[in-house]
Amino acid sequence: MRVQEGDVLSVELTNDLQEETTIHWHGVPVPNPVDGVPNVTHDPIASGDTFTYTFRAEPAGTYFYHSHVGLQLDHGLLGPLIIEESDPHVEYDREYVIVVDDYLPEEPHLPSDGGMGGGGGMGGGGGMMGDVRPPYEGFLINGRLPGDPQTFDVTEGERIRFRFVNASSATVFGVRIAGHEMTVTHADGQPVEPVDADSFVFGAGERYDVVVEAANPGRWCVQADALDGNEPPARAVVEYESTGGSGTPQPPLSSSTRLQYGNLRALSPLDNVSGDPDRTFDLTLSRGRGEYVWTIDGQAYPDADPLTIRPGEHVRIRMTNQSPVVHPMHLHGHFFQVGNAVKDTVIVPGHRGEVTIDFHADNPGRWLFHCHNLYHLDAGMARVVKYVE
Repeated sequence: MRVQEGDVLSVELTNDLQEETTIHWHGVPVPNPVDGVPNVTHDPIASGDTFTYTFRAEPAGTYFYHSHVGLQLDHGLLGPLIIEESDPHVEYDREYVIVVDDYLPEEPHLPSDGGMGGGGGMGGGGGMMGDVRPPYEGFLINGRLPGDPQTFDVTEGERIRFRFVNASSATVFGVRIAGHEMTVTHADGQPVEPVDADSFVFGAGERYDVVVEAANPGRWCVQADALDGNEPPARAVVEYESTGGSGTPQPPLSSSTRLQYGNLRALSPLDNVSGDPDRTFDLTLSRGRGEYVWTIDGQAYPDADPLTIRPGEHVRIRMTNQSPVVHPMHLHGHFFQVGNAVKDTVIVPGHRGEVTIDFHADNPGRWLFHCHNLYHLDAGMARVVKYVE
């Protein structure tokens, strides 16, 4: 779905599923009634019903849309949303969107054994604080398994803009483009000072735009490796027209310069988040005991207290991750500042990793703040951020 910045976008959703559904516009600070979180921003759309989402498409950036009901995202109910800027801050000649995903060929469900069993630990295997991965058949780039990769045609001398979206349900990916260095130009759709890197890591819900100089003719792999799984990596092919389509695509070498959050400097930092905050939340992310439950401060959504804030406040959230599993945390309805970057989703590392985010309370309503690992969200790792007067 592609629109111009500032356009009014109206999307009519007819639910032909046999169950309820919604659409969430991931990363776009839409008005609260169309944010698409069931029983928080609007009632879920019943089977056979229709709901119209209308909002102004701004700011420009790389986003995506997806179901926000249960485990429906792992059915592939998603797609990229590109809001085109009127005046890009970087020059490019050609653009491709790359949606990276994990492919589940069967019905998704939470672990039936409480997540204590085997099956590919997520950063920690089984055990009391470990996790298990769904039985993914493979990883996808634009809906294709690595045995049938998509080809991105380029011409020597071009500057190519790649918009990367991690639309997976439970996978952190490391991304490289063989034979080429990437210049990162946007983080979660928001422009940053261009920074060079051989690779970047992004969690579920994160997006990066990069520009690549097509200066090394050949056929080269775009590769996304799981950091928490052993499935074959997702692949696509960058193919120079001069090759005529012949030759085996070359895989990437090991990375020497991996992008870090500290390398990102937003071109337009957030207003009203400097100095001391008006309100601070210190939150602990952890695994429940026994059954498969993930908690924020020991509480599992929906049976969790809201985080109450007031309009106009500078709000700070400090997160400590007591589990060995990384958590990509996403805030609805707002951008936040992490270091010098402006984002809406951020990875909190495992093993007591800490991340602090700051945002301006400028979009009243009730908003979800949650882990974007779909299984951790469905098992309770969420809170409602609630505006009060």
